[in-house]
Amino acid sequence: MAEQGDTSGRKRGYAGTWPPRVAAPVGGILPSRRAFWPPLIETLRTWARAEAGAGRLLPWVPVAFGTGIAFYFAADHEPVLSVAAIVAIALCAVAVLLRRQKFFPAAVMIAAVAAGFAIVTWKTARIAHGVLARPMFSVSLTGFVETRDIRERTDRFVLRVVTMESARGTTKLERVRLSVRKGTAPPVGSFVELKARLLPPLAPVRPGSYDFSRDMFFAGIGASGFVMGAIKTTEPPATGGLRLRYSAFMQGLRDTIDARIRTTLEGDKRAIATALLTGRRDAISPPVNDAMFISGLGHVLSISGYHMAVVAGVVFFAVRALLALYPVLTVGQPIKKWSAAAALVAAAFYLLLSGAEVATQRSFFMTAVVLIAVMVDRRAITFRTLAVAALIVLTVAPEALVHPSFQMSFAATLGLVALVQIGMPRLLATADHTATARVALWGGREVTMLLLASLVAGLATMPYAAFHFHRVTPYGVLANLAAMPVVSALVMPAGLLGLVAMPFGFDRLFWTIMGLGIDWMIAVTQWVAALPGAVGRVPAFGIGPLLAASLGIILLGLLRTPLRWSGAALVLSAALWAARVPQPDILISADGRNVGVRGQDGRLHLMHAAKGSRDVFLLKEWLAADADARTAADASLTSGVSCDDLGCVVQSAGGGLVAQALRSEAFSDDCERAAIIVTLRQAPASCAASIIDAERLRRQGAMALRRSREGFVVEAVKPRGIDRPWSPATADESAADTTVLAPRVVPPRSVDATPAEADLQAEE
Repeated sequence: MAEQGDTSGRKRGYAGTWPPRVAAPVGGILPSRRAFWPPLIETLRTWARAEAGAGRLLPWVPVAFGTGIAFYFAADHEPVLSVAAIVAIALCAVAVLLRRQKFFPAAVMIAAVAAGFAIVTWKTARIAHGVLARPMFSVSLTGFVETRDIRERTDRFVLRVVTMESARGTTKLERVRLSVRKGTAPPVGSFVELKARLLPPLAPVRPGSYDFSRDMFFAGIGASGFVMGAIKTTEPPATGGLRLRYSAFMQGLRDTIDARIRTTLEGDKRAIATALLTGRRDAISPPVNDAMFISGLGHVLSISGYHMAVVAGVVFFAVRALLALYPVLTVGQPIKKWSAAAALVAAAFYLLLSGAEVATQRSFFMTAVVLIAVMVDRRAITFRTLAVAALIVLTVAPEALVHPSFQMSFAATLGLVALVQIGMPRLLATADHTATARVALWGGREVTMLLLASLVAGLATMPYAAFHFHRVTPYGVLANLAAMPVVSALVMPAGLLGLVAMPFGFDRLFWTIMGLGIDWMIAVTQWVAALPGAVGRVPAFGIGPLLAASLGIILLGLLRTPLRWSGAALVLSAALWAARVPQPDILISADGRNVGVRGQDGRLHLMHAAKGSRDVFLLKEWLAADADARTAADASLTSGVSCDDLGCVVQSAGGGLVAQALRSEAFSDDCERAAIIVTLRQAPASCAASIIDAERLRRQGAMALRRSREGFVVEAVKPRGIDRPWSPATADESAADTTVLAPRVVPPRSVDATPAEADLQAEE
């Protein structure tokens, strides 16, 4: 008979429950506090012991490793490599020494955090290169063309600089990315001479937005710009090396494939087919590209785990089916392992053909781990497989952690692995029921799993889509259900068969079949994008809610006991937190030429310096971050803004005036009436208004101002004290840049809301 408090048996008078019921005290209905807490604490301890059981540690190692990488990117200045390395080695040694102690799991997690921090610090030191700080005009460059992108309106290429001459500046750059007129980009591997205008890497256009300069730094690119004049191809002073010859060969192969597809398909069909096979996706028209992302099918355009899985799966089953035709091989040979090896080779070729970008490398590593598991008789789809793939990716490219493709891909994969290991067994366990069996005969189980997979992947990636792109896809499951079976069963297999048949001249049929599937996919995206409420716009929020949501998704995916539902609470809290983040009242571009002010209607109103100074990309990002459906060409952006030759002025939501002074003569009026002045001129010392001038913008970049009781709180892209290799501090870092601009009490005045005629013409 079970002892008092023994949960393994049943006590008389109680049904077997978990956790066991507690008897009510005499004279009361509810258990006392003293009787309630001990069973609850014991239950929590039991769950915690189950979560810390054997084999449960490995999936948490990449989480700790990634946490160390995140700490690195949150640092104000570059860490000391030697110190980071010594600390990481010491902590790893301590973890090994404690392997038989109960503190071993905690020691491993701490060591993994230190190792991630040290790895990314070493990567940054290893690839260190010059970064352009200020624009340079008419720079003479010679070098080798390493990559080339064919875009919709212009072409772009990366030049590995050999010589660089300029009348201003002595910055030595290793690589630059240049834009040219469409059809004029030089071939990969050629040695060219040219003149260019160079610009610093694109910094965030507002505080909290994506940092493209960081991506360019880790790609080895120190500046961007455009070519001025003709490009001259000459004989190189030395060979470009084996890597350049390989790049030229692969680029030639991609161009050949694109040319063959072009003979059969055209327009967006050709562009999407090329994107699926070679990774070149810049030629897709904006309407179709926007519809793809609005409908939730944008992931199809970026070669990721899905594409790798389809390629490897098609090759695996095709090779296994061919080998199965020979009974002698089926009986005596491991044809499953041979098929996995063939699929691994095909996936590696696809990796090289598609350009081997970081996102594609991550997908290949994940696929390779799965195929190798098949070859060594291990379970292919497990949390350990995902953990090993994540560790490989973060070790090779630690900078991938802050990229949206990594975050969305691994979040979706974590959800799908959890579905396979938890959801599928439960779904399949019901197959004995007669009704379920009948439905399964008609493919009901497959449809259910596809629906669940789309739902799980969509929910897992939603926080990252909201954070990076400021939108969610309400009909993503519908679009994926309608389009992905066609892409998986028709488009991708036809593309692979086209590649195989191309050397023999029989590829036209397969491109035609591929085009039919792409037509269906485009039709689905446009239909879904046109549905009411298809564009789920989300205002920008900070990194805090994203971290909380990420932790919640990890807990939901990795925990096995009811403790996992703490992750759901975290995700819900993150959503509420994100919804309560206040939006900025004033936005100022890094060059001071574009100023957005929130008006009485709650929307942004634009002041821009002069005709032609409107930055379409910047405005698109500002409006997206504000969950504003307007476009950069919308005339209502300038409503309420009064402009003349001296500058512009607009009334903010709080009642004060915000001015943009274009000439010195504007200060006499603006200093008296405006609360804040944005100007590229030198303001007089007696000016009573708060000044945002060119020097401050040069030091701190784009700014967002939020109204508070003390005034306007200033949030800058590069606050005081920040000095990173991709965003170096300026020499004038000692300047006192206040974080709060005190308000000025000014008499109210009516402002002419009619824009000047010249401004209306500029809008057109």
